[in-house]
Parts: sequence; C-alpha cells; structure tokens
Amino acid sequence: MTTHPTAMTEPTCWMYDTTLRDGAQREGISLSIEDKLRIAYRLDALGIPFIEGGWPGANPKDVQFFWRLQEEPLTQAEIVAFCSTRRPGTTAAADPAFKPILSAGTRWVTLFGKSWDLHVTEGLKTSLDENIAMIGDSIEFLISQGRRMIYDAEHWFDGYKQNPEYALKTLEAAARAGAEWLVLCDTNGGTLPHEISEITRIVVEALRSWNLESIPQIGIHTHNDSGTAVANALAGVRSGARMVQGTMNGYGERCGNANLCTVIPNLQLKLGYSCIGEDQIIKLTETSRLVSELVNLAPDEH
Repeated sequence: MTTHPTAMTEPTCWMYDTTLRDGAQREGISLSIEDKLRIAYRLDALGIPFIEGGWPGANPKDVQFFWRLQEEPLTQAEIVAFCSTRRPGTTAAADPAFKPILSAGTRWVTLFGKSWDLHVTEGLKTSLDENIAMIGDSIEFLISQGRRMIYDAEHWFDGYKQNPEYALKTLEAAARAGAEWLVLCDTNGGTLPHEISEITRIVVEALRSWNLESIPQIGIHTHNDSGTAVANALAGVRSGARMVQGTMNGYGERCGNANLCTVIPNLQLKLGYSCIGEDQIIKLTETSRLVSELVNLAPDEH
C-alpha cells in the first residue's frame, strides 16, 4: 500500500482522484458498483496513490463498494472514505454518521469542514467557535479509531477572502488535531491562478508559525467554473501544495474539476514533479477512454 508521502524522494506531487465521488456528481453520470470497481482498479494500475471511493452511509451503493474492496483490495493505492465534520452540539464519538465511515475499513479518511464564516453562521446555524470544535473533535476521534486524516477545507479561498483570520483558524484546528494533509478547496471555482498562488504561499508560511509538533502537507482542490481549474492546480503546486485532487477527464458538478489527465503530464513532463511511474503515464490515454466509456460520455475527439 502507499507509503507516507515524506518517505518519497522530492519533488513528489501526490495525485488524489475523486472521479468516483466528486466526478460522479456531474449531471448525467450514474455509476453502478461494477463500474466504480472497474474505474478503481484501473486507477490503481495507473499508479494513482489516493482514490476517493465515496461517502459511506450517504447511499447503499457506496457502502457496498467499500465492502467489495475489502474483499478484493487494490494493489498499491489507498482507497479513501469521504465525510463531513460532526454535527453541531454533539460529540464525534456520539455522532452516528461516523459509524459507516469506520465500517468502510479504509486506512485514510478525508473529512471536509467549513472555512467560510458565512457558511457556519447561516448554513450550519452555529457559532464560529463551535465550528472550530467540530473540526478538531472529528479529526481527533477518527484518528483515535486508527484512521489517518486528510482535511478538505471547503470553500477555502472564498472563506479566506472574506475573513482570513478565521479561515486560518479552521486550518490550524485541523492541523493541531492531527490531520496529515490540509487541502485548500476552490469549491465554487471562482478563484484565479494569481490568487491561488498568493493565498497558498500565505498558508505555507502560517504553518511554520504555528509551532506544530508535526507540520501537515498542503493539497489543492480546484473546480473549473472560471475555466482555470488545471492552471489553478499547477499554481497551487508551484506555491507549495504537494497533493492535487482532481478527476479523470475533468468530470464533476457544474463545470467540472481539475482534469488529472492534463495535470499529470504538465507536472511530470514539463515541471519535473514525480506523479506516477514512467511506465504508467503511457496508460493515461487508455485510462481516460475507459472512464469515458464507463460513464457513457463520448471522449473529446480533439
């Protein structure tokens, strides 16, 4: 299985594929369990180190998918379960939403939480301090159950622009709770490359100032509403991110996600980062076309 990122020779950029969760939210895509398994095994063969399988408990299909992978595990990739922070006013240990996450049996879990103060007060209808507690408590609980944690900072860039001090506090809470990755998400897809670069550098500098026992690594998750998802992902890496979350062929809700079929060769062949093996990158085209076939969308002939 995938080793800890710090064990690999730099410069390494870790690919995190979310075709089976974020990509499957594209209008018109409906994957069967068998489809999801075929895609997962092909991504595993491609050398993708992290494959997000879905949200266990959100629907029966995802629960069965994780059960099947326990019976027929991947060869090198980490399959990752996805979930949100605990609900307000309770504890993570008492929140039943975490039971299917633990039952999925994955070593890694990606937990997303609120970065934007507006979403905390108007969406969750709770206090800013309670949101901080929700992030830390959820991560600490899952780590206590033997899981390793990736924290997705939802709407990070919009939240930072609105209230930078609070947005950074949410990241610090995740870092102090033990998250190994902090992923900056451009969930609305409205941020441009120069903003991604500037804000990612600010986060990298902030990490050094928090006096943490273990400094997490930074990831980047971009959507394509401004047509700049790939450029934004590259800008994030150039500014210190070491994980890119994206999808095959850029599938995703609304205008889609960063296209890993573009990100990987740009990083590896043009910028000199190690993403997947040289013998695996030649399989990128056939993987792209297989995924197109399974989601029943014609590939771009151009």
